[in-house]
Amino acid sequence: MKKLFTKAVLAACSIGMVIPAIAGNKDRSGQAGATELLINPWGQSTGVFGLDVANVKGIQAMKVNIAGLASTENLEIGASHSWYLSGTGVAINNAGAAYRIGESSVIGVNAMSMTFGDIAVTDIANPEGTGAKYHPQFLNVSLGFAHAFSKSIRGGVDAALISEQIGNISAMGASIDAGIQYVTGKRDNLHIGITLRNAGTNMKFSGGGFSSDSPAPDDPTILVNRTTPTEKFQLPTYLSMGFAYDFYLDEASADESKIVNHRLTAIGNFTSNSFNNDYLGVGAEYAFKERFMARAGYRYEKNIGTTESTTFYTGFSCGLTVSQKLGSNGPLMALDYSYRPTQRPNNGVHVFTLRFNLANKKSADKESN
Repeated sequence: MKKLFTKAVLAACSIGMVIPAIAGNKDRSGQAGATELLINPWGQSTGVFGLDVANVKGIQAMKVNIAGLASTENLEIGASHSWYLSGTGVAINNAGAAYRIGESSVIGVNAMSMTFGDIAVTDIANPEGTGAKYHPQFLNVSLGFAHAFSKSIRGGVDAALISEQIGNISAMGASIDAGIQYVTGKRDNLHIGITLRNAGTNMKFSGGGFSSDSPAPDDPTILVNRTTPTEKFQLPTYLSMGFAYDFYLDEASADESKIVNHRLTAIGNFTSNSFNNDYLGVGAEYAFKERFMARAGYRYEKNIGTTESTTFYTGFSCGLTVSQKLGSNGPLMALDYSYRPTQRPNNGVHVFTLRFNLANKKSADKESN
């Protein structure tokens, strides 16, 4: 069975290398909706620009590669806040939890809310504003399941409900993610991952905001209610694949009963987007005793850094993690921060995350030794 799954993973990765050459239609760039689904709200993963498809773990895997959810040891909860284009009033709040329900299975839930501050209401008679305000809000809630088929293979699926509310119009939709991770190497230090995200229903805005009263053509004294038709739009589906390799820089790590003192992980990733440019990225993460981590990444896409660029990012990212055990039997608390500079506007994106990880007794005893 293990050999069968291994062959399946290798076949999936091979197919995935071919799909980007034929998938996607860049002539449709900018035509997808619900693009908030492309946003990764977790501070640890965004430190390498979300390139960690192969080695992402825990609750943040629900926004990168759902297969990594299976790495949750017992219970993990976390919350994050993002200053999106700092100074614009756009903010992202996110919360998630993961719980192991058996020897090899984990369930998780994640909720992300995106707000845009106060926006003035305008109409034909009041182009400068009526004095009223409205508050657009995007929300998506996802439920995920991941399973470790063996020591080397993990897979998972995730279903999300999408809601967009803008004044008195709204849209609803649903999407599905699927992913797999494969671990190999003498010390399980080679990671391969592939995921398909945001495959789902079309969405369409509707509501009273598309209705208005206007004079009848034959009698201006009579007002007729007219409704503006709307079109459906697709979700921003994408396929992402990557690898990661752990370099253990000290002899102590050869003994599995001890915590690794120095780890350096190299990361590579390719993402094929249905409606945007494809991404190619590399990153690295250094960890000291898995308590302090520093990471950086670079994601390249066509025309980035030029006046023809379709992204406001410069391509670079960086981040830090500091974690500490709370008491002898308490959870592991981790603080994550990431920064991604932007070019238009140039205020950047800041992400702050607080996580609590309650390991199982076996892992806690191993760490105490």
